[in-house]
Amino acid sequence: MVCYNCGCRLSEHDFCTSCGVDVALYKRVIAMSNRFYNDGLDKASVRDLSGAIVSLKQSLKFNKNNIEARNLLGLVYFEMGETVSALSEWVISKNLRPKKNIADDYIDMIQTNQSRLDAINQTIKKYNQALLYCYQDSQDLAVIQLKKVLSYNPKYVKAHQLLALLYINIEEWEKARKELIKCSQIDANNTTTLRYLKEVEHMLMPEEAAKNLTKKKSASDDIIRYQSGNETIIQPMHVREKKGVSSLLNLGIGAIIGLAIAFFLILPAKIQEAKADMNAELRVVSEQSDVKTATIDELQQKIQSMTEENKRLNEELTSYQGTDGNLRATDGLMMAVNSYLTNPDDIEAVAGYMEALEPQEGEEMNDTASFVTLKENFLLLVGEKLANHYYDIGYDSYKSEDYESAVPNLERAYRYNTTNGDALFYLGNSYRRMGNEDMAKEIYAKVMDEFPDTQKARDAETHLAEINNQN
Repeated sequence: MVCYNCGCRLSEHDFCTSCGVDVALYKRVIAMSNRFYNDGLDKASVRDLSGAIVSLKQSLKFNKNNIEARNLLGLVYFEMGETVSALSEWVISKNLRPKKNIADDYIDMIQTNQSRLDAINQTIKKYNQALLYCYQDSQDLAVIQLKKVLSYNPKYVKAHQLLALLYINIEEWEKARKELIKCSQIDANNTTTLRYLKEVEHMLMPEEAAKNLTKKKSASDDIIRYQSGNETIIQPMHVREKKGVSSLLNLGIGAIIGLAIAFFLILPAKIQEAKADMNAELRVVSEQSDVKTATIDELQQKIQSMTEENKRLNEELTSYQGTDGNLRATDGLMMAVNSYLTNPDDIEAVAGYMEALEPQEGEEMNDTASFVTLKENFLLLVGEKLANHYYDIGYDSYKSEDYESAVPNLERAYRYNTTNGDALFYLGNSYRRMGNEDMAKEIYAKVMDEFPDTQKARDAETHLAEINNQN
């Protein structure tokens, strides 16, 4: 610890031995800052990231120059997916200590990786877009955007929490619980996560009412009070009186007489009454059994007729839709048209719905004539915008060497605008960089056929010759 006035190293005294300034309070402030830093370090080591943030911020309030606390705060933010906040702390740390600062390594780790920077930018944009969709009550689009955010940054706690909240809103309790468990694995004691998880578990496993209540008797239940004038007579309960031999004998004779009367007079009548009741119940049960048998036969006939009707309706539905993909595609096209009419500038939402029209692997699409006509007319309006949208995304992925993401987007860009020779050319380059030379040669040949006498065609011819020479 050094003196804040002259920079000399401090001793155990409460004053600086160099300049004489009083440093007692300064030592206490630095000690408190270090104490909160150690507390934040302990919490971070057990993944209590929220608690660690609180302790480290408190440490920086006491000493803003605590470089270790600031660097650790940046690491905690980065672990929670808050990359921008983490970079802010590391940049401040670097400005406070330009040399011999590990924050340089943290900043270089992010800034030198272009694909990671692009992923961070995409994460921020899509998360903000998801929030906008939530404000617009477009929860399905918000869920799609948040899933994309988590594909870029799986540790983004706020995205997990928002996705869980959307699942709670649509009562998808199990999905919400999975997202919240992922949050708790990242940040063990996040209060927001714990509050959401408590509500979800309450819906999944409702608490049962308390059983077997314990009843207590008061001491006053064991006594009886009598009032005689001004005197109160108290008689205890459950006190047995002493009985003589005559009382016991009379009790025994009475019991014998009672048993004899019950055996000879009452018991036979009761037996006959019980038999009559049993026979009546047997008749009722037999009648009910006959009714149930008839009902079962009737229900079985209904089940058979309903099964045949269901088979007929399924065959009719199959004739209407061809395959399972048609209804899904029709819904996607309707939602895309509605989204464009509602907000023509939100081409990303339209693109998301149009992706639903693409047949899945092994799926056959038997589109009706009206569906094809509507799709073609709609593409006349938005085809060029969709092509530009997918070209921008595909070209950005191509520049960042993410060729697996570039290929589908460049294919869509060319499909929506067949005059876009750049999309076709970069698609061939992407296949070549991925090692799929057969597809690359096919794409280059297509560029040469469809865009002759252009620089793209000449470049494609050169790349095609290079591939053939290598083979």
